[in-house]
Amino acid sequence: MEMIINQTFDEERALYGARGITVKTCRFDGPADGESAFKEGSDIVVEDCFFNLRYPFWHDDGLKIVRSEMTELCRAALWYSEGIEIADTRLHGIKALRECSRVKMEGCDIISPEFGWFVKEIEMRDCTVQGEYFMMRSGQMHFDGVRLKGKYSFQYIQEALFENCEFDTKDAFWHAKNVTVRNSTVKGEYLAWYCENVTFENCRIIGTQPLCYCKGLKLVNCEMLDTDLSFERSQVEATLTAPIVSIKNPLSGHIYVPEAGEIILDIPEAKGEIVIRDPKCNCA
Repeated sequence: MEMIINQTFDEERALYGARGITVKTCRFDGPADGESAFKEGSDIVVEDCFFNLRYPFWHDDGLKIVRSEMTELCRAALWYSEGIEIADTRLHGIKALRECSRVKMEGCDIISPEFGWFVKEIEMRDCTVQGEYFMMRSGQMHFDGVRLKGKYSFQYIQEALFENCEFDTKDAFWHAKNVTVRNSTVKGEYLAWYCENVTFENCRIIGTQPLCYCKGLKLVNCEMLDTDLSFERSQVEATLTAPIVSIKNPLSGHIYVPEAGEIILDIPEAKGEIVIRDPKCNCA
């Protein structure tokens, strides 16, 4: 494998079509302001490098990036690539990951609006994220220990598992399908409207008007805090472990809760059963 060490590149397509190379402690920066440093390459290892130029990794197959930095000027860093591993790296440019597949990320710091659109088969562990429209229309996802702050996250995603995560994000999981969120905290307004077959297990859910217009919604041993007007026009099976502010017009299913501040049933379609039940004794 060819080794490239301690060099600076700023020209257009500096390492275009590279095959089987390791690049260490290099900088992709400079007055020529060139784009697409690693376009159309394969079997590339990048270690301890600095990226300050646009579109460095497009159409690559087999890519490992560790302990590196992509600045806010390094926009659209990874597109149309597959077989990607990224560890202990800062990704701070807009649209950093799109139309990629077979991605593994661990210990990364992501500040990137529109990150992760149309991605398939992605695993993310112990990462921090800031950005809007995070992971839109992606699928086959497994996140563990991810901490997110932003808006409009996980919209239109499919086939996903989230564990031990902390999400502070409004309008999250809209139109999501076949998703499980487990042992996590989800804070934000208007959670998961129009979703289908979404399950929350042992979660804490915080914020106004969550879980409306849902189909096949399940909550298992969840706590809902400051959640008013919950479950409007949803098909839901829920077991809640703490009092809820209000429930409005669930269409079908059962909601077991120790206490509800207000129950609103003002349309004839609201056939969902709300059972006030002490979770300690499992009795109404």
